[in-house]
Amino acid sequence: MIRSLKGLSLLEFKNVSMGYNKGHDVLKDVSFKLEPGSMHFLTGPSGAGKTSLLKLLYLAHRPGRGEIIMFGRDVAKSPREELPKLRRRIGVVFQDFRLLDHMSAVENVALPLRIAGGSGAQINEHVEELLSWVGLKQRMQAFPSELSGGEKQRVAIARAVIRRPDILLADEPTGNVDPEMAERLMYLFVELNKLGTTIVIATHDNGLVSKIGAPRLHLESGKLLYLEGTRPPSEFLNQDGEFKI
Repeated sequence: MIRSLKGLSLLEFKNVSMGYNKGHDVLKDVSFKLEPGSMHFLTGPSGAGKTSLLKLLYLAHRPGRGEIIMFGRDVAKSPREELPKLRRRIGVVFQDFRLLDHMSAVENVALPLRIAGGSGAQINEHVEELLSWVGLKQRMQAFPSELSGGEKQRVAIARAVIRRPDILLADEPTGNVDPEMAERLMYLFVELNKLGTTIVIATHDNGLVSKIGAPRLHLESGKLLYLEGTRPPSEFLNQDGEFKI
């Protein structure tokens, strides 16, 4: 049985099903709620439906059946012209990065702020600070074709979090970096979560899930099981800002 979170929901799925071919549902009657400021891992074997669930969450697809309530609206039925405005409240880290090849690392990260109408000086300060923090101070002017997979991953994460979105969705965000950088990126996600962003991280890394201890949304054959985590978000870090193990 699926157990929904208590309290006010930022996002709710009500008996949602989705398929790409008629007669075959990849997701089957999925129901859950997420509270504002919560943090969850999305887990499950390959083919379980994690990518399809993320597509629904960042409004790239509509469900075949059911309701998706986000920001107080049924986005499954919202007019298409309203979706771009809603998407701007969602940060996404794609597994294939989706960086713009004609833009440098700093320009890719700055793009969400420029679209939002931020001032040039303020944008440059925030973007450079964030890229330095993820270890790319010397690579800010590099183009995607000049970056390694791990460097592209860090640029994609910086771009997704730069505006402090209401919801952050990350698909295997630590899959292309070493363990030390993976922990540093997770620290960034935890800090963003402490500021109020609701976070969903899809991952196959069970060690990472166990270490952080956030609740899991676990998919099996398109059906969702809700698994309680061991620690609430406020207890992820110790007084020195390090992960509690």
